[in-house]
Amino acid sequence: MRALARWAREEWGLLYVTVRTALPKRHLRAVPMTLGAVCLTALLQYVQNRPWGYQFVQDVGAVRAQDPLWLALLRTPLSLFVPALDLPVWGALTQILLVFGIAEICIGWWRTLFIAYAATLAGTLYARLGISLGTHAPFGLPWTDAQVVDTGPSAAVVGLAVFVSWRYAAYVTSSAVTVAMVAEVLLKQNLAGKEHLAALMAVGLICLAVAVRHRYGHGLRLRCGPWLRLRPRHAYGHPPRRAQRRSGSRAGRGSGLPPIQS
Repeated sequence: MRALARWAREEWGLLYVTVRTALPKRHLRAVPMTLGAVCLTALLQYVQNRPWGYQFVQDVGAVRAQDPLWLALLRTPLSLFVPALDLPVWGALTQILLVFGIAEICIGWWRTLFIAYAATLAGTLYARLGISLGTHAPFGLPWTDAQVVDTGPSAAVVGLAVFVSWRYAAYVTSSAVTVAMVAEVLLKQNLAGKEHLAALMAVGLICLAVAVRHRYGHGLRLRCGPWLRLRPRHAYGHPPRRAQRRSGSRAGRGSGLPPIQS
């Protein structure tokens, strides 16, 4: 049990300290974007389950690979918050509340949205590529998937979970999420599973860009853009020294990337 507790402190200690420090000080003001996303998802779920609102939600937030690209891109931002009709809505709300909330505290609301939309857009674009490749290609999809309604926060949740875990040196957690997504594809061979892999690839490229920027410093800052300026600061005060000794040592030995705040 002691070994398990020591491993948990090393894996999640720094992440826990960051969240625990923010919530008592700011309460709900620490996650305004997350609360807005939960309310928007619940509202869209209510509207799309009404006879007068179903078609409206489909018109503004339902993405299909058979749609024109410009229309799919226009609907993608809202599609993230439209729950899938064949899945329980409480699952989507719980995912957004937990994963978006932790990400908003740890990396800030605008970086959270950026990564969430990057992961969602990667899945949306992959669906078109996979259908054009056909079923004979290793990453191809059947043409029937072009008619599947592609909505929900799952790709964004997967991408955020991997990025935040990597950023806070919880490497076992990020690896476990990746392995779970690969297993989903091997077992189900469905559109959602392959879109999750596409989201992981997109987030992996973001992680690589952040690591390169951190390694080579100021000279790369102008080329990478302002969102990569992940400076080593703590928005809610420094964690206690005891917590730093217990949970922060591994982060220092890992990627060398300190936690970020917004």
